[in-house]
Amino acid sequence: MKKWDFKALLAAGILVSSASLAQPSGKDWSTPAGNVAGQRYSSLSQINAGNVSKLQVAWTFSTGVLRGHEGQPLVVGDIMYVHSPFPNTVFALDLSHEGKILWKYEPKQDPNVIPVMCCDTVNRGVAYGDGKIFLHQADTTLVALDAKTGAVLWSVKTDDPSKGATGTDAPLVVKDKVYVGVSGGEFGVRGWLAAYNIADGKQVWRGYSMGPDSDTLIDPVKTTNLGKPVGPDAGTNTWQGDQWKIGGGATWGWKSYDPASNLIFYGSGNPSTWNPKQRPGDNRFSMTIWARNADTGAVKWVYQMTPHDQWDYDGVNEMVLADQDIGGKPRHLLVHFDRNGFGYTLDRDTGALLVAEKFDPAVNWASKVDMDPKSPTYGRPLVLPQYSTEHNGEDVNSTNICPAALGSKDEQPAAFSPKTGLFYVPTNHVCMDYEPFRVSYTAGQPYVGATLAMYPPKGDTNMGNFIAWDARTGKIAWSDPEQFSVWSGALATSGDVVFYGTLEGYLKAVDAKTGKLLYKFKTPSGIIGNVMTYEHAGKQYVAVLSGVGGWAGIGLAAGLTDPHAGLGAVGGYAALNQYTSLGGSLTVFALPQN
Repeated sequence: MKKWDFKALLAAGILVSSASLAQPSGKDWSTPAGNVAGQRYSSLSQINAGNVSKLQVAWTFSTGVLRGHEGQPLVVGDIMYVHSPFPNTVFALDLSHEGKILWKYEPKQDPNVIPVMCCDTVNRGVAYGDGKIFLHQADTTLVALDAKTGAVLWSVKTDDPSKGATGTDAPLVVKDKVYVGVSGGEFGVRGWLAAYNIADGKQVWRGYSMGPDSDTLIDPVKTTNLGKPVGPDAGTNTWQGDQWKIGGGATWGWKSYDPASNLIFYGSGNPSTWNPKQRPGDNRFSMTIWARNADTGAVKWVYQMTPHDQWDYDGVNEMVLADQDIGGKPRHLLVHFDRNGFGYTLDRDTGALLVAEKFDPAVNWASKVDMDPKSPTYGRPLVLPQYSTEHNGEDVNSTNICPAALGSKDEQPAAFSPKTGLFYVPTNHVCMDYEPFRVSYTAGQPYVGATLAMYPPKGDTNMGNFIAWDARTGKIAWSDPEQFSVWSGALATSGDVVFYGTLEGYLKAVDAKTGKLLYKFKTPSGIIGNVMTYEHAGKQYVAVLSGVGGWAGIGLAAGLTDPHAGLGAVGGYAALNQYTSLGGSLTVFALPQN
């Protein structure tokens, strides 16, 4: 019998053992979130709370692109894979030879895709599996590159940019498939998640966010919502006429996987248009957490967090999978920090709602989520009328809505430490005024229908907090205020250190138990990338991409000055240009040599 290298197979995404859910990243960082559970936790502890203050810059690398750098590098063996925003260049760097560039992939894309990218020309990273690097390009081309040479092994077009569809998400590799979604909710693009064979790029299945059961891959009897069958035509019967065809529900966020249940978890985004008067009904299944069978795409359960969204509270943020006790009972949990300001804890096997609490005290648009299973509004947020953008079927101008459209947290991913049992969450502390207006749909043209202004909550000057959250109780364990939104993804480590970046450009390290600041260093540009760590030649390194941009930094990235531009972000973050400027670089940190 052939002797298999199971560790290598796991790293390549060929096998996923039943124990790998809780398996943290170690020497390598071979999947976007460190593991398929989305935990962004590392078992490495060479850098720890006792010595992190001694960190130094080990080396740097410039991507040559001056737009927002979201996402994170990957490390597989002796090679680091670094990506850039549009034009989505990918570099393979030899860690054994001073970061020598082994190969560079430079896709030739039509620059006309740039105007249909909603909130900067970002990309959230590449994925690795079966000796291949997978990239979802801005022009919706999914490409497989030879991890050793950079040669294109196959490519496939996933959607149509001429209609507003773009690719910004990080793929996820599980077993023999690679999974991607689509951006374009601001252009009336109907969201979907699709699975492709990693061997040849053949599409295996595609499940839409709304539409007939045959499109959504929903079974009216077997698919449940809060324990009850969704019933027939669930993806169309809360839309007026054929509005579901341009209904939004984009899927550009993060994806997680549970090998025990063989389920893929992800979220769908805002309904189109942003003007709620133009789309009466619950607009299912925008703003929804999905649990799909990884092999077939069949939907096991759904949970819609913000029915009939009136504020652009996209539901695409990461789904972090963790196993914890609640009320003395061990549960398989899914934890999600939604744009709407509520932190949700669900049983990921059944979709049962266990906890739903505000993770920013400023949240005011809803009083709470109804947790009474006997109530007719069970599982729904109880909206306060003064913060609604629609009254009696008419759109209205509303002020002081908290959070703003970019949410109490956007795509910047949280981390989970099994050592502390806490989730570490980068948050936005921002409110808004919202003015909806009527808009008509034209393929490839913006389909927004709202004007926004953003600002900190009344009485506060900080626009962000970095918090530790107990998902079992729905309470904040500690909170560190930040001048601007924390738009960087977090990293938790076995060394009891948590890392994150700031929009001014600081990499910060804090004590995982207390939040005490242990170290900070200002990188060349604002950080909207996600911190990762790896080990090479016996030494632990911490790395992060810096390059201000994204929604919060779109004013700097695109040179915008109108305060209402960037869907309101330009005015809200106008002061950011006093602290940082454009850049595109990777900064790698390590402890000094003994």
